[in-house]
Amino acid sequence: MTTTTNSRYVTRQPDILSGEPIIKGTRTPVRAIVENWRLGIRPEEIPLHLPNLTLAQVFDALSFYLDNQAEINEYIERNHVPDELVHPAIKARLNQK
Repeated sequence: MTTTTNSRYVTRQPDILSGEPIIKGTRTPVRAIVENWRLGIRPEEIPLHLPNLTLAQVFDALSFYLDNQAEINEYIERNHVPDELVHPAIKARLNQK
């Protein structure tokens, strides 16, 4: 069963990520797109990092986020990886930006 949202590309499916907002036809959560954007990756570049997405899906997810910030921020916080668990090579790469 799919739960509809007021979005062209964002949906919720109880059997995928417990109903967290995802991009239709994928298992990609909106939070993944938002986290890339927060890292300073331009929306136009996000499909390079998440190649299963189109630019339209990325912009729609960001629009959905802007309308539902508290909810998506909660998912981001709930899924945050503690700094001590991040591999040093990943930390070094993130610090280069």
